[in-house]
Amino acid sequence: MATPRTAPRRPDTLTLEVVELIGAVVARYHEEYEEAAAGHALTGAQARLLSLLSLEPLPMRRLAQRLKCEPSNVTGIVDRLEARGLVERRPDPADRRVKLAAATAEGRRVARSLQESLRFAREPLAGLSDQERVALRDALRHMLDPENY
Repeated sequence: MATPRTAPRRPDTLTLEVVELIGAVVARYHEEYEEAAAGHALTGAQARLLSLLSLEPLPMRRLAQRLKCEPSNVTGIVDRLEARGLVERRPDPADRRVKLAAATAEGRRVARSLQESLRFAREPLAGLSDQERVALRDALRHMLDPENY
């Protein structure tokens, strides 16, 4: 016997407002990120890849997963960053058949400069108390991964 389907609940006004605010924050962040990238003669995708690699070397396949794009796109981005001396390829110590992309010292410097130039990511958050930032962080983590929070 089939179970009756319930109609999806319509979002309340507060939920709709929160969704709109999240969208505005994301749009503003992306706009500023693109401007910061352009200030370093980088595309947004190049800047995001460089930021990821400044944290740790990664195989191309994992970079593609994190950037949500095709591995062939990542290869082209890495090629362009490598030509500028911001990224290098090196063998994976765990599996010599795998190549890792890694930020060079100059690449890490550029990535740091990019992060420091993002006023929007820094200034509004600085106006919040530690307690408010922790609550915001926890709410965002819960939204992204409700099963594990």
